[in-house]
Amino acid sequence: MSNVFDVASYILHCNGEMTTLKLQKLVYYCQAWSLVWDEEPLFDEEIQAWANGPVVPALFYEHQGHFKIKNLEKGKPLNLTEEQKLTVDRVLDHYGHNPASWLVSLSHSEAPWKKSWYDVPLSERGRATITLDSMANYFSSLLQTDAQAWIDTAEILAQPTDEDIVPWHEIKKEFDIRTS
Repeated sequence: MSNVFDVASYILHCNGEMTTLKLQKLVYYCQAWSLVWDEEPLFDEEIQAWANGPVVPALFYEHQGHFKIKNLEKGKPLNLTEEQKLTVDRVLDHYGHNPASWLVSLSHSEAPWKKSWYDVPLSERGRATITLDSMANYFSSLLQTDAQAWIDTAEILAQPTDEDIVPWHEIKKEFDIRTS
């Protein structure tokens, strides 16, 4: 299995130098979507809820003291399978162009971080684990919500009206693109 350093190295290889804060959030989203799309984690290292969002402590201690990072000596992108690289690529396509502050805000609005952050005593904040189960449940619900929204839209568009009717195969094609 790959580790968090392999994933982070692959992200840096694909997107170049970035802030360590942004790298932490991208690693988190890669793990979350791997749980949904691939039905397995990308790495075993723990993710915790810290003040600025999800953090992988093992990765943090490797880049601690640096604002930006260009590469990681520990990581080996070649350790990722083609399926894992595809997952990371899809996450980078969706999240990678956003600044770290946007990713922090997004992660703060989502159940895995919120539950881990707010459901623990103040003395334990920064050490509360964001579980794989909470990530898988939350992110798979996003996929299901999006799929249901497209099904609802497709049903409306498929209803005969006085206007041009959109053929079902066109609606299905768009639905498949959006949910793949």
